[in-house]
Amino acid sequence: MTRDRDPAGRPRNARPRDALGRPLDRFDGSGSGTGTGSGSGEARIPDDLVLAGQAAARLADELLRAGRPFHAHEVLEASWKSGPAGERELWQGLAQVAVGLTHARRGNARGAVALLSRGAQRVRAYQAAAPSPAGPYGMDLTAFLAASDDLAARIERDGLAGIPDAALRPGLRAL
Repeated sequence: MTRDRDPAGRPRNARPRDALGRPLDRFDGSGSGTGTGSGSGEARIPDDLVLAGQAAARLADELLRAGRPFHAHEVLEASWKSGPAGERELWQGLAQVAVGLTHARRGNARGAVALLSRGAQRVRAYQAAAPSPAGPYGMDLTAFLAASDDLAARIERDGLAGIPDAALRPGLRAL
């Protein structure tokens, strides 16, 4: 089977995904399919999304609070790739925290701790170099990083079994 590609030839994955970003089986539309998937799945964030600043922070916050960290990661990754060079560390770190949350929801404690910690470290590096370390675009980085640190420590100490759902839905923006 060939890989999905966009018109410019860049690899893309058009397979439907579940709520945690895992690819579902392909479905050929004939009724026979190539697996057990239905071909539907969750709405995808477009591969060519260009969203930065306030709009990206708002959408990522909504997705995180809705328990959709994989989708928030896609928004944050788009901002990291298309945003100003001076903000790339911020967006990349936030995307890594979202991936850490995705790992936690998928049951991967080790991956969750690693990505939550790595992402928080990257955001702190951005804060150290930023003129206003509090957080741009209405983001409450202090609270977000505290939630990330707390979650990583709890998972490392106790595992994933006792983590409440609310701890996996941190808000990015101040309300």
